[in-house]
Amino acid sequence: MSERPAAIDAPPAGAFEDMLRIVEELDTPDGYKAELIRGKIVVSPWSKLRYKRAMKSLRLQLEPHAPTGHDVDVAPFLFTFPGAGRGFGPDLHVADEAAFDAEGRHADGAALSLVAELTSVSTKDADWLDKLDVYGRVVPVYLVLDMQAEEITAFWDPSAKGYRSRTTLPFGKPLHVPAPFDFELDTSRFAVHPDGDVQQ
Repeated sequence: MSERPAAIDAPPAGAFEDMLRIVEELDTPDGYKAELIRGKIVVSPWSKLRYKRAMKSLRLQLEPHAPTGHDVDVAPFLFTFPGAGRGFGPDLHVADEAAFDAEGRHADGAALSLVAELTSVSTKDADWLDKLDVYGRVVPVYLVLDMQAEEITAFWDPSAKGYRSRTTLPFGKPLHVPAPFDFELDTSRFAVHPDGDVQQ
């Protein structure tokens, strides 16, 4: 598999449930995930190794502020948005633990209270366009860590037309994560330098 996402043709009918079934049955190589993006099944690599410290820092800071009964994790779970015909596997998610009591291999996107995506050159467009549009109608908070620009953007206040509010700051500046989290996020450990080191 290459670094770049690869689209797989869907059945002619293109029905969401048919595509979801195909995603569930795909035997993706270790380190890859399959998502439903813009009506296509897209297989792409999970986050790069050098992003692990940033993801861990984000997870540890979110955990004490997560809503009661919500779990913060970076495990590769697919969250579905049937109304939009999408299924995403975010880099980090905060979701109601009850969503994982169901049978099957995907969870309801309505269970999410926050998602975070760490951009890469190959997935950046989906993070900023398709995922932003879908998350912006359902998920209370969406964080985009733009690893190339070394900036973090918080989106919140979802509506039928997408998020109503956003804030962008460079890595190193504290970011207020809105309700239901309501705390100042330390972003100083998010910058990754070419040699793989995280900014101290």
